[in-house]
This record gives sequence, C-alpha cells and structure tokens, in this order.
Amino acid sequence: MADNNNLLDTAAVVGPDLIARSDTITVSETSTGGLIAAMLLAVPGASAYFKGATVPYSLPSRRHWLGMNRHTVADLEPMSEAMAMRFAQIAQQQLDSTWGLAELGIAGPTGAPYGVAAGTSVIAIAGPNPLSTTVITGHNDRQRNMRQFATAAIALLSRALESQ
Repeated sequence: MADNNNLLDTAAVVGPDLIARSDTITVSETSTGGLIAAMLLAVPGASAYFKGATVPYSLPSRRHWLGMNRHTVADLEPMSEAMAMRFAQIAQQQLDSTWGLAELGIAGPTGAPYGVAAGTSVIAIAGPNPLSTTVITGHNDRQRNMRQFATAAIALLSRALESQ
C-alpha cells in the first residue's frame, strides 16, 4: 500500500502507458473523494490523458453529474461491481474517453445503512478491457481506507492496460 509520502507517485506506472497509447480517462469516485484524480494528475503530462473527474458523493450529485437516479440503477445491487461498472461507463461516455474509472466505497468509520461494512469498496474500469474488483480492508480507519481504495483503483487500471 502506498503511504502518505508516495501516494501521489502511485499513478506514475499508468500515466506513461496512457500517454504512449494516446488513451484518455475520466474518473468518478465517491469514498476516495478525489484521491484517484489527484494521483492521476500528479503524473507529468497528465493533461494528455486526463479528461476530468467527479466526486458524486451524494444522491443529488449523482443525479446532477451522472444523470443517475433510482430508476437508472434499479436493476443493480448497491455497492456491487455491476453498479461501479455502470458509474465507470457513464463517466467514460460523458467525456468520450478511452477509459472510465469508478470507485464506490464505504470508508468508515461506520458501515452503510444497507449492510455493507466500513472498509469495502467496489471499483470498475470501463473501456477496451473492462475489469472490476471488490476491496475489503477489514478495518474502519477512514483515511487508511481512502488510500487503500485509491491505490487499488490505480492497480486495477494498470491491470486493464497490461491486458489490453
């Protein structure tokens, strides 16, 4: 796991790949609160691949920025990889990016009202090689979870790029 001193260096592994491919990315993240975007933007040359990001943390922001409502996600289980993939696909489509990355999580210290424990995140990558994963840290340390979720998102993007 990346610590506070090198968290922003974590995306250095994916930035050059995105640049070399002339690929672009749009991010939609909730519990990481912009950390994934910050990690991607910390790479020199990020303007070549980074199209934008949202932090749709609340239902009103999801409606406004992603055009989502209860009806558009009615077929999806909350905090599922399928729901994260829907977020990633919407992000990708909104800015016509090669890749869409979405993170939905419960950083803590408490769990979600629908039974998901703190320390749980679902992450999805939409694009040429779609991937998703569930991260369960086993603790409720909010800041630590945020860092672990963001690092896992960059690792998943790296896997998607390698497998393409």
